[in-house]
Amino acid sequence: MKKIIGAAFVLAGVIGSTHAAEACGTVTIADMNWSSAELIANVDKFILQEGYGCEAELIPGDTMPTGTSMVEKGKPDVAPEFWSNSFSAALEKGVKEKRLRVAGDSLSDGGEEGFWVPEYMVKADPSLATLKGIKANVKLFKHPEDPSKSAFMTCPAGWGCQITNANLYKALKLEEAGFELLDPGSAAGLSGAIAKAYERKKPWFGYYWAPTPILGKYKMVKVDFGSGIDAEHYKACIGQADCENPKPTMYPPSPVKTVTTEEFASREPAAFAYLAKRSFKNAQMNGLLAWMEENQADGDVAMEYFLKNNEATWTPWVPSDVAAKVKAALAKL
Repeated sequence: MKKIIGAAFVLAGVIGSTHAAEACGTVTIADMNWSSAELIANVDKFILQEGYGCEAELIPGDTMPTGTSMVEKGKPDVAPEFWSNSFSAALEKGVKEKRLRVAGDSLSDGGEEGFWVPEYMVKADPSLATLKGIKANVKLFKHPEDPSKSAFMTCPAGWGCQITNANLYKALKLEEAGFELLDPGSAAGLSGAIAKAYERKKPWFGYYWAPTPILGKYKMVKVDFGSGIDAEHYKACIGQADCENPKPTMYPPSPVKTVTTEEFASREPAAFAYLAKRSFKNAQMNGLLAWMEENQADGDVAMEYFLKNNEATWTPWVPSDVAAKVKAALAKL
């Protein structure tokens, strides 16, 4: 009798497990049009498909249209890397109305912005990790078009960070220190300027953000303004084109969330629990993006590289039985 009862429990467990896998059904995942989001979307697809038995499907996405579609149409089910600053009011409204649910942080550090100098400069002179040290050595940072002047490289015209940089340029009194704002002309011009300086071991001072392949390939140090972060002033003034009295503040981290529809979160609590745990640090993502660029890898190839080489990172995101299924599937690739 005990054997029969035990067998019944085992059979029930198998049936329950199979039923859970079948119940997952189709899961649509937004494949955003930048490398880190593409990588995370492919990681989510593989783990949900192979580990949880979902029929996972990637669909093209971008922040505003994806967020709007999730609120209004309930699709896609998952936005793996959602930069919420530009959609914050609508996101809060969607959560309040129980249309959306925030699973967790895609990037545990948040999106990172700042003023940077090459690491080799700081190793030679640690004071260059501070704005005070930068100002004291202004003549190091020669303007490429006029060596008698010094340059701070800002964002290309039309980018939102052009506004924040201009306000911080004023707040930090960089003009009085002897710096001129230098427009790189394009994203390629900005990243190319860092690469050129690094390869020649020359001074460079300017704006950049993470996660990016550039900061994975070239080790840079974020300059400390000595001001701390004033998130309210940043939002109310530094980020506004009509900021009349800008004050020094470091860039606050940009919230980068994993967002799902409420319907998906309620229907698939196990899959949602995985998404709530799945998170990357900027330093790790910078390295992965650099690898993608060097190997001309798309999100699917990068997913395989990440999962095969970083078990210690991703296995804590899932239960042991799910991890075993994912590893078995990886072995077949």
